[in-house]
Amino acid sequence: MAFTDIETAEAHQAILSDPNGDDLCKLGLLYSTGQGGAIDFVEAHKWFNLAALMGSEAAKHYRRELSDEMDPADVATAQRAAREWLSTRH
Repeated sequence: MAFTDIETAEAHQAILSDPNGDDLCKLGLLYSTGQGGAIDFVEAHKWFNLAALMGSEAAKHYRRELSDEMDPADVATAQRAAREWLSTRH
């Protein structure tokens, strides 16, 4: 799935306000495919994890697929990053 520059900017802007699961899932897709920058599976997993917490079924699927390709230590790093992000939001 390709995203336009506008969609990419909107996804990044959404995390500054009131993101929903779709916004966060889109960020996961951006990082997992390298659109707008380098591929970063840890960052992608973080956003998929957060999107899944907000009810995104697609994010649950992508997170599971990505986890299969990642080192367990990297998954743990992504999970910590998700918890840290949540702690700054509340």
